[in-house]
Amino acid sequence: MLEIDQLLMDMESFRVERTESLSDTDKFCKAICAFSNDMPGTGLPGYLFVGVDKRGMPAGANIDERLLESLASHRNNGQILPVPNMNVFKHLCRGKAIAVVQVQPSDMPPVRYKQVVYIRTGPSTGIATAEQERRLEERRVDRARTWDTRACMDASLSDLELDLFKLTYLPKAVSRAVLDENGRSIEEQLGSLRFFHRGRTAPTNAAVLLFGKDPLSFFPGAYVQYVSYDGLTQGDQPLKEQRISGDFLNVMRDLDRLAKDLANYRPVRRDDLSEELVADYPEIALHELFMNAILHRNYDGSTTPVSINQFSDRIEIQNPGSLYGDLTRDQFPDGTAYRNPVLAEAAKTLGFANRFGRGIKLAQNRLEKNGSPRLEYVVGENHLVMIVRKRP
Repeated sequence: MLEIDQLLMDMESFRVERTESLSDTDKFCKAICAFSNDMPGTGLPGYLFVGVDKRGMPAGANIDERLLESLASHRNNGQILPVPNMNVFKHLCRGKAIAVVQVQPSDMPPVRYKQVVYIRTGPSTGIATAEQERRLEERRVDRARTWDTRACMDASLSDLELDLFKLTYLPKAVSRAVLDENGRSIEEQLGSLRFFHRGRTAPTNAAVLLFGKDPLSFFPGAYVQYVSYDGLTQGDQPLKEQRISGDFLNVMRDLDRLAKDLANYRPVRRDDLSEELVADYPEIALHELFMNAILHRNYDGSTTPVSINQFSDRIEIQNPGSLYGDLTRDQFPDGTAYRNPVLAEAAKTLGFANRFGRGIKLAQNRLEKNGSPRLEYVVGENHLVMIVRKRP
């Protein structure tokens, strides 16, 4: 904690932001975004000190659990993209408590808050210029780790539906003020959102999935297979089959429609003889689980599709790829690790996800409210299965 005390008492810099306010969300998020971008390229964390005056002295504010949870919520609320790597904790200084938000530099800059790239220039936070964004993008090329940020070396811009990117995605991802700037090539526009690998001069895997004219020609397993069976096993007679494929936006739209179709709302009588409307399968629960399957599946070298099998008593959703990174079975489903963070960001940008890390919890909540059996899951070595039981 010695470094924190030293930074707290030193003047504000590109690594330090102080504020007495406990509720200035906009200022908090701009600082988190700027620290994530680490414009100077030091690789060092930045610190937002909350409940501190301009001299670095504790203001004597009430630093309680609610405040810490509120500050931590900025990580997953979907307004800062990609998701920042940050820690929130209480720290004692001169016998008084302050809140500290420690923000690590992002592996995937440029990071945006409300569609705008913020950086630290000395002690102040401001909006990045086009040239500064390019510098951040070039740095990200060297840090890219996940499959969706890598270059798809067999693809070129001619393999993308660029109008889908420019007319549908770009206006939702980047502020109007930035879009109105002149001089940005399509490669620069794609690259700033992690869809073009400048060093390899090729679209990223995420770009081909999201905007590709024919994603299956590059990733043969990138589709969803739905089958309905007249019984309890796959040995029973198939009633309906549907293959859901195409660009990622089309796949998400079709899965959203499938969730609506499978809900099957119906009235049931309560003990007081009144009626309530329930679903065989809550629509929102299915939507979240379908999105979870395609966002967190393994696309790297896999030819296996996501499968959605509907039986007479349940729906099973299986995706290739088990838990990712350092997420363990004991931590699942409460923990979060992003195998495909750019795809997750795209789902949020396009309105198919509200927050990060809440999909399974939201599904569980909707099942409980519907009076359905609890969500079941099987964590395999190279697959994950979600089982949704039909409401009696």
